[in-house]
Amino acid sequence: MNTRRIRRIGLFEVVNTVLMIAVCFITLYPMWFVFANSLNAPEHATLGTVNWIPKAISFDSYRVVFSNENMMNGFYITTMRTVIGTAAHVLFTAIVAYGLSKTNLIGRKIYMKIALITMLFSGGLIPTFILMTKLGLYDNFWVFIIPAMYTFFNMVIFMSFFRTIPDSLEESAKVDGASDYGVLFRIVMPNSMAVIATISLFSAVYHWNDYYQGVIYIRTQDLLPLQTMLFKIIAENSMSFMQQQAMAQFGARLPGNSIKFASMMVATLPILLFYPFIQRYLVKGVMIGAIKG
Repeated sequence: MNTRRIRRIGLFEVVNTVLMIAVCFITLYPMWFVFANSLNAPEHATLGTVNWIPKAISFDSYRVVFSNENMMNGFYITTMRTVIGTAAHVLFTAIVAYGLSKTNLIGRKIYMKIALITMLFSGGLIPTFILMTKLGLYDNFWVFIIPAMYTFFNMVIFMSFFRTIPDSLEESAKVDGASDYGVLFRIVMPNSMAVIATISLFSAVYHWNDYYQGVIYIRTQDLLPLQTMLFKIIAENSMSFMQQQAMAQFGARLPGNSIKFASMMVATLPILLFYPFIQRYLVKGVMIGAIKG
């Protein structure tokens, strides 16, 4: 009986290992495919894409991407949008969540119902576009920041976490003369670094990867974020200008796919490199805010 059980356990471990390897391969292969093709030399890239390893390594595609003023400006806009948008989202959402986490707040149930409706239903593209235009946010950098300052889902995570903080900490601060904002910024926020890191990660990933806002609300080239430019390159296949730039700089015509893959790597790597440093806070922040007591 024990031998059968040991065999079953061994078979389960083998199957589990095989499944984990398969999942890792499915997850990592597309990224490796793009990276390998972005390094492929022009003379080999024109013959077709590679599957595993470039036949000859060349950084010409990356040189074209980094020497393109529009791409670098898009990188700057995306970076500023991510930093400012994440800070504004965390600050504003935390303030709203702190107020709604108090059961003695007048009209709390009404506010929660209104907030829930905004999560389930939206006004649609045309009314939202008209609203942004009336607010003066059309073709404006702040169209990336202001509409994304609050989300109901992240507010609920903040609320759940704030309720785990002992009331005695807040009461002792108020006895010492602290106001509600003083309690929030001096007591609650410093003790909520796990959930702050979690929400910051959610917001930063959204701001970095979002291209839709730039497609709908931005017309000025200097305000286009990197992801919107990448979307236009892939969707419209508009590589002729960058190919001409490569011809002028290196005397060789780079294939459109090589420049496209290099642009995808430049747009993706920063957020991938940022994620491991904050990953350990992710599960901790969500779990602490989700478990009562």
